Order: sequence, then C-alpha cells, then structure tokens
Amino acid sequence: MDVLERIRKQVEENPIVLYMKGTPQFPSCGFSMRASQALGACGVEFAYVNVLEDPEIFENLPRFADWPTFPQLYIKGELVGGCDITLELYQSGELQKMVKQAVADEKSA
Repeated sequence: MDVLERIRKQVEENPIVLYMKGTPQFPSCGFSMRASQALGACGVEFAYVNVLEDPEIFENLPRFADWPTFPQLYIKGELVGGCDITLELYQSGELQKMVKQAVADEKSA
C-alpha cells in the first residue's frame, strides 16, 4: 500500500488521530507532549502514530495535508492543525466539543 493511502486510511478509520514524535506516554518533543496532553485532558481515547518509528510517514505526512510540522491532529478525517492550534482550541473549550462529537458520531455510525 502506498504511504499516502496508508495515511488516508488511518485518518479516515480513526475519529481522532494525532501524528506525533513519540507516544503520549513518552513524547519525544515538547510540542507533541503538549498536544497529546490537551487531547488526554479532554477525556476521550484517541489514536496516535509515532512518526519517528515510521520514516515513510515522517517524510510524507507534510505532503499529505500541506502542513510542514509535527504534531498534526486530525478529527473526523480533517486536519485540525498543530500544537498551537490544538492548545488554543483546548483553552477555548472548542477542542473538548470537537473530540466528544467525533466520538459520539463514531458510536452512532
């Protein structure tokens, strides 16, 4: 399977997916740590991909969504953004609404 097809499948099959450096338990950069903490604080489960363990995804994800940096958060198949946007949405309360809606939509599908 082509790497862009793999990414598309991950994004479409998971209501919430964070492409990050490291894991939520052991992040490898501060931006990934803060984004995963904000998601975790929303109280919903989310998928993640450690881009450091998959060089193909690391190299091609920026091309997939035309977003050059990590982490990258996708909700319901759409790129939300990176760390700064994720934190802004969390602080405003919007991220909590977005992730809860994504989980509710997944359960009702």
